[in-house]
Amino acid sequence: MGNSGTGRRARGEVERLPSGSLRVRVYAGVEPDSRKRRYLTETVPAGPEADRRAEAVRARLLDEARGLREAPARPADAPEQWPIAGDARPAPATGLAGLRQRGPRRGELTVAAVARLAGVSAPTVSKVLNGRAGVASETRRRVEDALREHGYRRPEAAVRAPNVEVVFYGMQSFLAVEIMRGVGRVVGGHELAVGFTDAVQQTSSGRSWAHDLLARRPFGVIAVHLGFTSEQHALLAASGIPMVVLDPTGEPDHPVPSVGATNWSGGIAATRHLLDLGHRRIAVVTGPVERLCARARLEGARAAMDAHGAGLDERLVRVGRFAFEDGLDHARELLRLPDRPTAVVCGNDLQALGVYEAARQAGLRVPQDLSVVGFDDIPAGRWCGPPLTTVRQPAAEMGATAAELLLSLVAGRPTSRERVELATTLVVRDSTAPPC
Repeated sequence: MGNSGTGRRARGEVERLPSGSLRVRVYAGVEPDSRKRRYLTETVPAGPEADRRAEAVRARLLDEARGLREAPARPADAPEQWPIAGDARPAPATGLAGLRQRGPRRGELTVAAVARLAGVSAPTVSKVLNGRAGVASETRRRVEDALREHGYRRPEAAVRAPNVEVVFYGMQSFLAVEIMRGVGRVVGGHELAVGFTDAVQQTSSGRSWAHDLLARRPFGVIAVHLGFTSEQHALLAASGIPMVVLDPTGEPDHPVPSVGATNWSGGIAATRHLLDLGHRRIAVVTGPVERLCARARLEGARAAMDAHGAGLDERLVRVGRFAFEDGLDHARELLRLPDRPTAVVCGNDLQALGVYEAARQAGLRVPQDLSVVGFDDIPAGRWCGPPLTTVRQPAAEMGATAAELLLSLVAGRPTSRERVELATTLVVRDSTAPPC
């Protein structure tokens, strides 16, 4: 077994996996383009000869690594090789060829090795990687476990459909359209189309959105408002399909680049606006707190109240879905209180429109009797009466940023940041006024 530090990098290391298999890893120098450390890895299946075979593999990988480290670097002006089927010449950088995918590297786990580890045939592993039918659920699970445990990554530059897939957890009407518009603006310049998948609809019909994506083989995936499992992420990664998350529901436990908005700052701005108008009885109707954005908006409102010395009255906090109906139901409760709030900060504009309706039913006027602030800035907020004060979330820009990150991953370029947050903006209209 290898030692730590420089000695371990020089001699390689052998790691025993939970399954009993042995993973051999050898340091092979630095990537000339990204300047990241490069390793050769290979997994030896468990068995009585595993230790001896692992030592043989380590010796072979050390020889290969030595050759890679001693190979001359490619001159800066030498042409790059583009793995486009049927044409070795590079196309313009704005086209499909500009999205260079990773080619094969020596020492990486093969499909045949995964098949041996899972106790199946290589064609069965190929079916799982490509999302094809004809594999029993237990066998599919066993193959997926092997792919995930041994860190398989498809090395070949596979032929892919010329599109980027955007996966929504429920289509969010206007926001979904804006996100798609931003994605399309970026990927269109690379001759790629934009497709979409509704994970809620697919799950309700008994289909797996991850398996369906494997069958369609897009260039990459942008997951929106979507919680995904380690198994789903590992399956996409093993099949060589990069992913970026837009507005993740929680903190990803995988190294996946993500794009979001400054929800906490937006919550502060909305609440501070009401405080500056003179409101102190401020209610908050927020979305599901298991979602990062909802929790951040609520905490922003709380921080603004604390900074002002007022403190957020927890009796005026309501948690629900980002839906008109929940805004309506929670506002009805709040407006029946003996000491009702004079203003409401909402988790999104749909909830705010529900608050409008609750105020109307209670005989209250907006903003004379009740001030309301939303979040998102959907068109309906500009068209309602009075026009809604809200926090604008730059949905199209978020989609464009996610697409740019994804294309960098497809091209093998390292991303400068794992998390990108775009600024929110308070848009003051006619739904807020000083309290009576």
